[in-house]
Amino acid sequence: MESGQQLAKSTAAALRRRRVLIIVENLPCPFDRRVWQEACTLRAAGYEVSIICPKGKGYERHFEEIDGIAIWRHPQPFEGDGPLGYAAEYAWALLAEFVLSLKVLATRGFDVIHACNPPDTLFLIGGFYKLFGKKFLFDHHDINPELYEAKFRRRDVFYKLMLRLERWTFRTADVCVATNESYRRIAIERGGREPSKVFVVRSGPDLSRLRILPPSPELKNGRRYLVGYVGVMGRQEGIDGLLTAVHHIVYDLQRHDVQFGLVGGGTELEALRARARALQIDPYVTFTGRVPDATLLAMLNTADVCVNPDVANEMNDKSTMNKVMEYMALGKPVVQYDLTEGRVSAQEASLYAKPNDPIDLARKIVLLLDDEALRERMGRLGRERVQNVLSWEHEAPHLLAAYEALFEAPARRGGG
Repeated sequence: MESGQQLAKSTAAALRRRRVLIIVENLPCPFDRRVWQEACTLRAAGYEVSIICPKGKGYERHFEEIDGIAIWRHPQPFEGDGPLGYAAEYAWALLAEFVLSLKVLATRGFDVIHACNPPDTLFLIGGFYKLFGKKFLFDHHDINPELYEAKFRRRDVFYKLMLRLERWTFRTADVCVATNESYRRIAIERGGREPSKVFVVRSGPDLSRLRILPPSPELKNGRRYLVGYVGVMGRQEGIDGLLTAVHHIVYDLQRHDVQFGLVGGGTELEALRARARALQIDPYVTFTGRVPDATLLAMLNTADVCVNPDVANEMNDKSTMNKVMEYMALGKPVVQYDLTEGRVSAQEASLYAKPNDPIDLARKIVLLLDDEALRERMGRLGRERVQNVLSWEHEAPHLLAAYEALFEAPARRGGG
């Protein structure tokens, strides 16, 4: 009995020594759902978790503690536009994150830097702390070379720099986390990582958050059907093509019974609103901007069909879109372009349009709207797939396995 108690005490002491600092530059926490789910999973497993992230609308406090997780936020005085603008934005963020990491080190301390990209510059912080015996886990959210190409449509010196930064990040990390099998292959083949140190942890929906609720008919704006979208209003999200599909539905197919509800904010929001006005479809399109979860859930629960207009390119073909799994979690049938990871996620819960063909996207939307039985079948299959395979409860053990491997592995020395 005594030896068992000693073992339990030593295990608990070891867990108390496992302190994690998550750094994310892309979104504030807890708004970043993947990062927050990871943080809560680690905290529940006995880790002490701190987060460094940017400030954002509704998340302006410099420091707060939520559910035992300490969050430090830094200001983001400007949002980059163009390669040089992004470089300046990321340089500022890197400096702010390093300064805050010193503050965390002096207060709560940490044993692990858990770095979430973009950008692929956080290996500089991770590499610095590895000199003092800390470990570095890379959480690969975006493939930045492909993201750069999708945004700027070129492979130039900055694209080559993205590849170099990505490789340095992989080589510095002790363990890597990938969001799907496509990203895992990139870590192994392009990043040179050993397969045993790359763990797939999908961004599974949290079913306690994504609740099926009664619809809100007023969101249909007096029309029979609602098509829902949730996501970033950015240059590479394909919203411009979706507006072309809306124009085809309204004016070519003469369907005036469909409202489109587009939830999300981003740098292109005002330009997209102007585009809708220019196409004379603005009465049929509701742009909400960034809204609370309650508004998002109301829109998606009211939707008859949900759409993912991400265009076919190297970035989107290899990336798992959280929005697709959120649609499925709410039992909604999906229409999207035919992309590799899109099919892996949705399977029979989606119809697949010809890549980058907004007219075919429009046809698939209308086909689904006109077939209630098909909508119900696809929605049921999607919900079951999330419940049985894709929800966060199925992914959390993979994250914890990555951490066990991290603490078992000898520290890697960063390389070029």
